[in-house]
Amino acid sequence: MKNYKLTIAYDGTRYYGWEHQPGKETIQGKIETVLMRMCDLPEVPEVIGAGRTDAGVHAKAMIANVRLDTPKSEREIKAYLNRYLPDDIAVTDVREASDRFHARYKAVGKTYSYTCYVGEGKPIFNRKYVNRLDFEPDMEQMLAAASYLQGEHDFKSFCGNPKMKKSTVRLVDSISISRSKNQIYFTFHGTGFLQHMVRILVGTLLEVGAGRLAPEDMLRILDAKDRTLAGPTAAACGLCLEKVDY
Repeated sequence: MKNYKLTIAYDGTRYYGWEHQPGKETIQGKIETVLMRMCDLPEVPEVIGAGRTDAGVHAKAMIANVRLDTPKSEREIKAYLNRYLPDDIAVTDVREASDRFHARYKAVGKTYSYTCYVGEGKPIFNRKYVNRLDFEPDMEQMLAAASYLQGEHDFKSFCGNPKMKKSTVRLVDSISISRSKNQIYFTFHGTGFLQHMVRILVGTLLEVGAGRLAPEDMLRILDAKDRTLAGPTAAACGLCLEKVDY
């Protein structure tokens, strides 16, 4: 029984997120089903992901690990997976990992991107991967607000799980916001993120960009630890997991 590290890219549009759910199509579920068939197993092997992306969220490099007993080489495992997985899921790398490697527990950082589209035109060819805005956000105001959100804070106001019992303190060491023509790119790097946290951060920054919140309001929102004070949860389609650090 060997431990394999998988790197996976997927378009999450039609899936109910990463995590396996009975009766629903998920990324984890699709991969587990193909591996069960490949190894001729009586039950699905557990594929452990570095995180649990939500319904409709995408990934360019989700990391997972799985223990398998197979004579196939790493290259053959990758080829088999890509042959039988649907076209919106691709395994870009398979390699044997140490027995102690765990995709979630060994992760030390993650990078997420979020893309918005602004302007009168319609984003036909990338419409599944951008959040189309009906206003022109103020970039300088959003950058000013982002500076308050960087660092180690209690992000309870930016957590989508009201029943969260574990610590909501997280380190977000980098937030960048840039624009190229009709697209605005938000990039977040941190040691870990709470449920819906990146999307709530984006929704709050967009409220600043629209003039409904001031940059300095970020301090008040952080201190309050009250989800109702932060902005709305931005649409899932604009979010993508870019990288996991180990």
